[in-house]
Amino acid sequence: MSSGIPGAPVGGLALPAGFENLAEHGVLLDVVTTALERVEHELSEAVTNTDQLADHTSRHLLEAGGKRIRPLLTILSSLLGEPGVGTGQVGEVAAEVRSAAVVMELTHLATLYHDDVMDEAPVRRGAPAAHQVWGNSVAILAGDLIFARASLLMATLGPEAVAIQARTFERLVMGQLWETVGPEEQDDHLEHYLRVIGGKTGSLIASAGRLGAHFGGCDETTVRILDDYGEKVGMAFQLADDVIDLTSTSHASGKTPGTDLKERVPTLPVLLLRQAAPADATAAAVLELVDGPLDTDEQLAAAVAAVSAHPVIEQAWDITRGWAADAVEALAPLPASPVKSALVAFADYVVDRDN
Repeated sequence: MSSGIPGAPVGGLALPAGFENLAEHGVLLDVVTTALERVEHELSEAVTNTDQLADHTSRHLLEAGGKRIRPLLTILSSLLGEPGVGTGQVGEVAAEVRSAAVVMELTHLATLYHDDVMDEAPVRRGAPAAHQVWGNSVAILAGDLIFARASLLMATLGPEAVAIQARTFERLVMGQLWETVGPEEQDDHLEHYLRVIGGKTGSLIASAGRLGAHFGGCDETTVRILDDYGEKVGMAFQLADDVIDLTSTSHASGKTPGTDLKERVPTLPVLLLRQAAPADATAAAVLELVDGPLDTDEQLAAAVAAVSAHPVIEQAWDITRGWAADAVEALAPLPASPVKSALVAFADYVVDRDN
């Protein structure tokens, strides 16, 4: 089964555009794609259950696809510890690295089940959300079951890995809590939102970088660099999602454009509109549509078109690209290598994709 990572197909998978540096080093490219294929198989094994309902619900989102950016980052980060990384001559990705990659994706999948219940999202990855098929209670339990499987696998990697997962899950929950209760009266709404996505998205992608580097045998400095890089890439990834939700087609993204608007989720473009509205009559007019009824397809389409046409979209892209640039800057202390170039391309990809 394909990993679902967008880009040109390579070895049965598809890597993000911009990974030409890997193509120049055939062995390195083979190592990455082979590891991703094994991770995909191990993901399927990890959610297998003899109980039919548990098996079907656990596989629901896994088999719907996904970008698999967390496993990819885990694998790439691990390769920085390879002696032959400068020439692209590297060995097979270690089993511990693959296990960490599986845990990162399983943890992400578990949160999606819970998020979709809380957000009442109808669709995920082009398929009906789990709660639409089995109801809220079963969907929540399926997420819990997947996280349990992730925890069991992480326990095989030692106490430090378990501690990293626990701290990551704490940040994930806190991010969701902050989003649920919203900012307090004295809070800056944009700063609050950045804190939310740092918890909900940045934390797990940071851990993917950290665990990959750790189990790849990197020194502690490199491990910290990959943690910092992953956090900033995660911020850029989620902020890009905010904009893509308003600018992509349903075919490209797998969900209806404006889903965040319809669900009244405060995202970067709308927060920027609210900042601009007191001095910008156009922004205020757009907000009237955003804050008005969005019950029909026509109402939602009008709001999406109005936000998409406003200059806040380009402002949102500028902020997003800034996070990606900061991620690339975090890599500066690392020596030049094909893997470092791939990590730079990875940061570019998260803001240049169309879904």
